[in-house]
Amino acid sequence: MNKTIIFIFGFLSVFISSHAQEGEAPLRKGEKQLNFGLGFSSHGLPTYFGIDFAVHDDWTLGPVARIIFDDDNDPGPDDDPGVHFGALGRVDYHWNRLLNIPSNWDFYLGANLGVISGNNVDLDLGLQIGGRWYWNNKWGLNLEFGGGTGYGSSLGVSVKL
Repeated sequence: MNKTIIFIFGFLSVFISSHAQEGEAPLRKGEKQLNFGLGFSSHGLPTYFGIDFAVHDDWTLGPVARIIFDDDNDPGPDDDPGVHFGALGRVDYHWNRLLNIPSNWDFYLGANLGVISGNNVDLDLGLQIGGRWYWNNKWGLNLEFGGGTGYGSSLGVSVKL
């Protein structure tokens, strides 16, 4: 799977770089966007909602809330509630200006840290790499691959505020 992710990212980078006019930040300092969607997991349906704040033309940070509707709810001594909540903060570096990518595309790499709760409160720590395609000046489709202690990969929608 890692080779597939690297291939897809490499292909998109070459394709977009060859069609780039001038690299622009998808979010300029002071702008923000809302992100929401579904994650990929073998333990139910993860959902997420977050906000990115552009603190620089190349850097964003913001909070993310996660709710995982766990279908792996076997009765047992731990009395798993079936729904898990998470709260985390994330920071991302956006490659547009460095790679001369047009602003209707957005490639980023970042890290996140937070907590996720069910019966216990656990550390949620991970890295992410992702991309967005804005079909107009406001709305975009987001695909992200990640790894760590929580679910990592997700598909969603972004809207600039």
